[in-house]
Amino acid sequence: MTGSAKLLRCAVYTRKSTEHNLDLEFNSLHAQREACEAYIKSQMHEGWRLIQDCYDDGGISGASLARPDLQRLLGDIQAGKVDTVVVYKVDRLTRSLTDFAKLVELFDKHGVSFVSVTQAFNTTTSMGRLTLNVLLSFAQFEREVIGERVRDKIAASKKKGLWMGGPVPLGYVNIDKKLSIVPEEADAVRWIFQKYLELGAVGPLLQELDRVGIKTKATRRASGRVVGGGRFGKGGLNHLLKNRCYIGELSYRGQVHTADHEPILERELFEAVQAKLAANNVEKRLWIRSSPYLLTGLIFDSVGNRMTPAHTLKKGVRYRYYVSQAILQRRDKEAGAIGRVPAPEIETLVWQAVATRLALAGSPPIRETLEAKVQRITVQSQSVELAFWPSEDPQEANSIVPDISDSQLIPWAPKPPVAIKGIAHEAVPPSVAEPKAQEAILAAIGKARLWLSRLSDGVPLAQIAQEEGKGERQIRLLMPLAFVPPDTVRGLINGTVGTKTVTEMSKNVPLSWC
Repeated sequence: MTGSAKLLRCAVYTRKSTEHNLDLEFNSLHAQREACEAYIKSQMHEGWRLIQDCYDDGGISGASLARPDLQRLLGDIQAGKVDTVVVYKVDRLTRSLTDFAKLVELFDKHGVSFVSVTQAFNTTTSMGRLTLNVLLSFAQFEREVIGERVRDKIAASKKKGLWMGGPVPLGYVNIDKKLSIVPEEADAVRWIFQKYLELGAVGPLLQELDRVGIKTKATRRASGRVVGGGRFGKGGLNHLLKNRCYIGELSYRGQVHTADHEPILERELFEAVQAKLAANNVEKRLWIRSSPYLLTGLIFDSVGNRMTPAHTLKKGVRYRYYVSQAILQRRDKEAGAIGRVPAPEIETLVWQAVATRLALAGSPPIRETLEAKVQRITVQSQSVELAFWPSEDPQEANSIVPDISDSQLIPWAPKPPVAIKGIAHEAVPPSVAEPKAQEAILAAIGKARLWLSRLSDGVPLAQIAQEEGKGERQIRLLMPLAFVPPDTVRGLINGTVGTKTVTEMSKNVPLSWC
């Protein structure tokens, strides 16, 4: 290397559209990488140096930019870790002219060059750019033609009722490309549908499935790896309950065709379940619209688990949170870096970012606005990432900045759960929490007096507990509140009595106050 040659850090990117032969000791990804590394080695006198990080997307189409290792490569480019991107062919990077224009814009912005080792062209000249566009046009045309042929074949086969592969539903087995019923699994499917109608909701049904031990469909892949056979999740159970395969039908691109396999369910049972699911979906949407949780359905932890609204009560005050589904399902090891976040804090943080972006500073949070603009919210260890939907604004829509960069990182970290020793903290001033605690105590006193009256009328304690949805022990613990002195009650109403929890108040009722 000459003294004047500049050191260029080279990243090799490889891609293969299908998983076929990826399990071989030497596959297409290895061949691509070997050729790229040899090319980089031939340019060592020009200062080229290979980056050891591998960027390989196996079994992923080049139709979009949503590829894990491509995203990681683009992140490293934005972080200034890459000077040159080396690929075997242009279509390994992308098969879309639009996406390639976005990538080139990003490369130019960060001073990164692009090299294809089997296609010699120079993108710094007009003729080189024309050659590149022609190559990409043919690559995109090839991808679209292949896609059309595959879709036409699948559609024609579905119309004939043929099974075209994919995950086999619980209750069936694929024999010579035809679905046959597995009696034991078919009985489980019928039980699931009937139990859903009995319980009326997916949540209680999941608990019943865990109790009786019904698992998802276990499938052995060609490589010998077994997939499935675990606990049902809400998404998988919803999909099973909507699967028309169980009444001898196949769905494709919005059309339903009669299948050539035997149905498991009676149509009346299936349609009754669909009606119940539709009614529950309407109720769920109405609840979400009226819920104080603004980010429901939008927020995820750092590994992709959905975060669900939850709350807890402390001293009569309701504290709202978003909790990772992994934690709620007792899969703590599968949760992200942050498994629980305070709802008001994260909602304020997100809305301030969206309001600033849309010039809505000072306006109250609007869920419809968040849904229209924010695609996904990811809670990371030291930040919150907002991914926005592609803009409908003509000026922004015509921008060649890639959608992958249409995101925003907001610095954020959870507050420590306990005070740090050696640091003096300011006293926390009284807040609205105290009046809410007093209201909770007054409500508990009223309940206790009502229970005492009913006990005097001869109503059994067990009946009261059942009607209240509480245990008998809890009723006994709260019953002393019926004897709280009138002066204390007036003090709670006027705010002159210090705040206590309901439990503390029930344990300290004086034996005599007359």
